[in-house]
Amino acid sequence: MEKKVITVSREFGSGGRSIAKELAQRLGWSYYDKELVKEVAAKTGFDPAFIEERGEFAATKSILSYALAGQGTPGVMRGMSASDFLWCMQRDVILELAEKGSCVIVGRCADYILREREDSFHVFVHAPMAFRAERIVRLYGESERSPEQRLQEKDKKRRVNYKHYTGRDWGVCQNYHLSLDSGALGVERCPDLILTAAGLSAPKQEG
Repeated sequence: MEKKVITVSREFGSGGRSIAKELAQRLGWSYYDKELVKEVAAKTGFDPAFIEERGEFAATKSILSYALAGQGTPGVMRGMSASDFLWCMQRDVILELAEKGSCVIVGRCADYILREREDSFHVFVHAPMAFRAERIVRLYGESERSPEQRLQEKDKKRRVNYKHYTGRDWGVCQNYHLSLDSGALGVERCPDLILTAAGLSAPKQEG
């Protein structure tokens, strides 16, 4: 079956987001990353910053979550924490976007949510620690924590969140159609490899 949806999961700093954006541009498909956050914000009324933090990282039962759970229309969250309610709404949005048209979706357990769609193709992008550490410093600058600490923290949160909501282990190759080492292959080459593996070709440019 022709693929119409590509999901890109990634280790922090591996270039997965850049690869996903390049794929969408080449194919002329819709691209959902920050755009997905906006869609969920419109449905939930949550602040986009909250969605971006909680939508992909470890679930929490913090005081903030319980406080937010009490806001909005009575009964809407059915007693769920803000994180659980956000997961449900985010899942609904991802399913709707996949139905809407061909697209590339970054992270947010989309590989699991769309696992039963035969027209979807799931990719995981990873890279060695040294490669990712150099890349995040170059792109995002230095911080009080070492690059290695920043990478480990982000990846741990994604791993815990993924396990919590899917029951599966994040990054395990059996969960994806294709796993790519962007450090060895090069971020620039990865879109070509994904297109080939998925049996897709970018539309020819006129002119």
